[in-house]
Amino acid sequence: MSEDHREQEEEALGKAYDARLITRLWRYVAPYKGYVFLTFVMVPVLFVVELAPAWIVKTGLDHVFVGSEPGGAGALSTDAAPAGSTGLGWLFDPPPGIAPLLWLALLYLVVMLLDAALHFANMVIMAITGQLAMRDLRREVFGHIQSLHIGFFDRFPVGRLVTRATNDVENVAEMFSAGIVALVTDVAKMLGFAVALFLVNAELALRVFLVIPFLAVAAILFRLRVREAFRAVRVRIARINAHIQETISGMKVVQLFTREERNLADFDAMNAGHRDAWKESIRYDALLFAAVEAASGITLAIILWKGTGLAEAGTLYIFIDWMRRFFLPLRDLSAKYSVMQSSMASSERIFQLLDSQPAVQDPPVGRVAAPALRAPMGERGSIAFEDVWFAYPSAAGAPSAAGAPSAAGALPAAGAARADWILRGLSFRVAPGERVAFVGATGAGKTTLIKLLTRLYDVDRGRILVDGVDVRDMPQAQLRRRVATVLQDVVLFSGSVAENIALGREDIDEAGVREAARTVEAAPFIESLPRGYRTELRERGHNLSAGQRQLLSFARAVAHGGDVLVLDEATSAIDTETEFLIQRGIHNLLQDRTSIVIAHRLSTIRDVDRIYVLEGGELSESGRHEELLALEGLYYRLHRLQVEAETAASRASA
Repeated sequence: MSEDHREQEEEALGKAYDARLITRLWRYVAPYKGYVFLTFVMVPVLFVVELAPAWIVKTGLDHVFVGSEPGGAGALSTDAAPAGSTGLGWLFDPPPGIAPLLWLALLYLVVMLLDAALHFANMVIMAITGQLAMRDLRREVFGHIQSLHIGFFDRFPVGRLVTRATNDVENVAEMFSAGIVALVTDVAKMLGFAVALFLVNAELALRVFLVIPFLAVAAILFRLRVREAFRAVRVRIARINAHIQETISGMKVVQLFTREERNLADFDAMNAGHRDAWKESIRYDALLFAAVEAASGITLAIILWKGTGLAEAGTLYIFIDWMRRFFLPLRDLSAKYSVMQSSMASSERIFQLLDSQPAVQDPPVGRVAAPALRAPMGERGSIAFEDVWFAYPSAAGAPSAAGAPSAAGALPAAGAARADWILRGLSFRVAPGERVAFVGATGAGKTTLIKLLTRLYDVDRGRILVDGVDVRDMPQAQLRRRVATVLQDVVLFSGSVAENIALGREDIDEAGVREAARTVEAAPFIESLPRGYRTELRERGHNLSAGQRQLLSFARAVAHGGDVLVLDEATSAIDTETEFLIQRGIHNLLQDRTSIVIAHRLSTIRDVDRIYVLEGGELSESGRHEELLALEGLYYRLHRLQVEAETAASRASA
C-alpha cells in the first residue's frame, strides 16, 4: 500500500449519507432498537411541547391583554378569562381565585421545564444508544485486529489501526448523538412547524415561506463548497499528527543529530497550512450562518409588514416564535454535515478493516488433526520441513509467476525473480527431544523458519509437519501452545512481573510463575525488586534492563511449557555476566524438549545435537560444532570472524 493511497484512504470524506454503510451499522444498533424506538417516539412529544410556549403567549396576547376601553389597548384585564371552549382550550381556563396572567405564567413554566426534561432524556438516550452500539463495534474491531496475521501489520501502520479502534469508532458514535438522528428529528420538526403555520394562517405562511427556496439554494452551495474545505482540514491535521508521531518516535535521532530546528520549521509550515484550511472552512460556515440569519430577519420583516391587519397580535407572535424555531436547525447545519461526512468516512474505513480476511486461518472443524494432539508425551515434538518455499508478500502481492518454483520443485529458471524468495526448497527433520541450531548471515532466513513453524505466515509451497501432521491442519492456538518461543525483541506489557510471566493463563498459578523464574535464574533479580513478583512494569518494561527483560521472556517460555522450545537469538541482547547466569537454566530446559535455537553467538550452541547452516534460504552445511569447523566451510568462516571480532574487542577494552 503506497503512502499516497494511504493518505487518500485516510482523508477521503465520502458521502454525507451512504445507505450501504448505514445498513451495515444497523447490525450493531439492532440489539438496542428499543432505545431507537423510544427516541423517535419522543419526537412528536417534543414537537408539541415546543409548540406550546408560543400558543400560551398567543392566548395571553389575544385574551388577557385586550383593549377594553378607548385608548386602553394593551391594558391588563384582570377579569377576562381566556376563551377555551374547544380542544385543549380548557387548560387555559384558570382555577377560581387565580388570575389569568398568573395561570398562563405557571403553564409556561411547566411547559419549559417539561421541554428541558424531555430534551435531556432524548440526548441521554441517543448518546447511550450510540455508545452501546459502538462498544460492540469497537470490540469487534479489536478482536478482528488480533485475528489478522503478522504480514498485515508489516504493511499497515500501527497508528492507523489505533485510529480505527478509537477515533473512527468515536466518530461513528457521534453520528447517533449529533448526526443522523438529529438530522431526522430536525427535518421532521421543520416540516411540522411549516404545517402548523399553514394551519394557523395559510395566507401569511405562504408569504413567509417565499424566502425558503433561496435559503435552500444557499444550503446546496454550502454543501458543495464546504466539502473540499473539510477535506483540506483533515488532510492537514493528518500530516501534523504523522509529523508529531515520527518526531517523538525518533526523538533520540532528532536530538543526537540536532534536527530540532528543521523539524520545527517543517511543523510550522504544516501548522500554517492547517490554519489556512480552517479559515476557509470557517468562512463558509459563517456565510451559511449569515444566510440563515438574513433569511430569519427577512421573514420577521414579512410577518410585521404583511401580518399587520391580516392576523391578531397573538398569531403574529406565533409566526415569530415558530419561524425562529424553524431556522434553528439550519444554524448548525455545517456542524451536523461535518459530523455525517466524518462518520461515513470513518465507517468506510472501519468496514474496510473488518473486510480484510486473515491470510492465516484455522482449518475447518472436520480437518482438525486431533490425533497429533493426543500423541504420547515422550513422542511429541518431532518437526519436519519438506521442500518449503516462502517469500514475504510485497505491496503488489505474492511473488511473480516468473519467480515461482516449478512443478517439480526446482529452483526458478535463470533470469527469474529469485531475490523475492527467502526460503528455497528447505528440508530438514528434528527428532523429538533433539536440540538443533540454525546459523547464517543476516537475511539467510533463520527467523523466517520460526515464523512459518508457528504459522505467523503460511508457506507458499511445501509443508511443515509437527508430529507428522501439517501445521495448517492444526488450530493456531493449539499449535502455539505446543511451541514456546523466546524472541530477540522482548515485549512486556503494563502490569506486574508475575502477570507478564503468566500472561493471563489460568492454569499458571503463582507457584508455577516462581518455579519458572528459578529455572532460568531470574528469581534473584525479581525478588530484589521493590515488590518482588508484584512489581509493576512500565510501558514495554522500561524500568528493567535489557538483560532482565530477556530473563523474564525465558521465564515466560518455561511457564507456558510446550513440546518445542524456540530461541530466536534470545541471548543477543544479554551481557556476558547475565548470559552466564541463565546458561544453566537454559541447559536444563533444552534437555526435556525439542529445541530450535537461532544463534547469534556461535559460542552458545556448541553442545547442541546438530547445527544447520543457512545461506540464501537454502541449507549449506549441517553437523556438530567440531565437524563443521573441520569442514572449513561457511560455518568455519563465520566462527573465525566472530572470534576475531571478540578478540579485537577484548584488546581494545584492555
